[in-house]
Amino acid sequence: MTDTVLAGGMVFTPDGPREADVRVADGVITEVERSAAGRGARVIDVSGMYVLPGAIDVHVHSRDPGFPDKEDFGTLTSAAAAGGVTTVIDMPNTVPAVDAAGVLEAKAALAHAKARVDFGLWALIRSSSTPEQLAGLAAAGATGFKAYLGYAYSRSRKQVLYSVDLGNQDLEAPPDYGTLARLAPVIAELGLPLAIHAEDPGILKTFRRPYETYADVLAGQPPEAEAVAISAAAAVARQHGIHLHIAHLSSAAGLFAAEEALAVGTAMTLETCPQFLWLTEDDYVRLGTWMKMNPPVRTLGDRSALRDGLRRGAIGIVATDHAPHTDAEKGRDLEHAPPGSPGVQTLYLSSLELARDLGDVWMAPRWVCEAPAALAGLTESKGRIAAGFDADVVVVDPARSTTFGPRMMRSRQRHGALNGLKSSFAIDSVYVRGIPVFSGGRIGSRVTGRMVRPSRAVRAAT
Repeated sequence: MTDTVLAGGMVFTPDGPREADVRVADGVITEVERSAAGRGARVIDVSGMYVLPGAIDVHVHSRDPGFPDKEDFGTLTSAAAAGGVTTVIDMPNTVPAVDAAGVLEAKAALAHAKARVDFGLWALIRSSSTPEQLAGLAAAGATGFKAYLGYAYSRSRKQVLYSVDLGNQDLEAPPDYGTLARLAPVIAELGLPLAIHAEDPGILKTFRRPYETYADVLAGQPPEAEAVAISAAAAVARQHGIHLHIAHLSSAAGLFAAEEALAVGTAMTLETCPQFLWLTEDDYVRLGTWMKMNPPVRTLGDRSALRDGLRRGAIGIVATDHAPHTDAEKGRDLEHAPPGSPGVQTLYLSSLELARDLGDVWMAPRWVCEAPAALAGLTESKGRIAAGFDADVVVVDPARSTTFGPRMMRSRQRHGALNGLKSSFAIDSVYVRGIPVFSGGRIGSRVTGRMVRPSRAVRAAT
């Protein structure tokens, strides 16, 4: 097979950006040098472009299986490919929820038949989970374990549900800090990360109210819920030597609690999302229920704290919590519209724009490539443009801009929380293991995605 060379671009390497040619053979990067072109290779001129590692979105919700009308692996990974995300790590709250090895293996087979980019799978921790189940999930290739604090489990529907009605005999109680402590020894032995949805269920239950205004949303899901959950889970993680990952950090209070835990030696990574880095409560007037999500978009002070935490390196990962619904569902009133927004397609461009605003555009690949690869145990194959790594490559045009809106979206939900945001960059082309999956505004026709498994225990990504 003829080698391919991306020639003349500004390449983001592990040592920083430099002009170089990137040579690819059999899906792997073989050279990153100024002289890599020639010698019979097919040369693609990318002069004036940025050549970046493919992004790894460690927090997506495919909705497949269970709700393919909202999203399936085909539409999810088409959106990912169009946005320069070459690996997605899917959350386990599909139906059936991924709580056992057989369920994970069946979901992997379903994804493999549809995926246009590579994928990994998180596994679910229930309050009834056993050490043997977790060991089986790890052996089946799980990226790590996810505990939804405050979310019950419907035994009949095999589904994770937000509910405080624990008098319903069909509902298994949510995992709590006792669940985490009980399972922490086996998680530590397996060497996989524990991710949490950090909202303390007791605080949520106390403050829950009907959502008539956006002020009700903020009052019903106060930042204390995030801070308390982080502090309590961190105490368990520190005691047992496990790596704790905080998903979708949304508040200054949560960041303060996390930094306190980090200061005393807790192994922890922090993830925030573009919606929390770009929006505030004031945007609800413009966006309405397209902006509704759990946890909620908060105040200008929270946004400023998260941006500062990202700039300082306290927050290491930007992921999306990509969680689409149908446009009709999102058009309901504030109380009944489901929480969530599509985001995987806009992750890279919004991160590049934010990094540019913060003074160094080259911070973005560290947030969306290098640090996520470390969390997912993929540091030997993904997240970098270097010899021996998978040829997951994104070519970005810094001379063209992109405005986010429904016409560009590849997800089933066309309207997203970042509607109207303008990025000073555009995705030119995307390659997964050297295979073109997006070019000239078109998605490649081949189903090329493979399941990725952690190659070694997680290490700190910040």
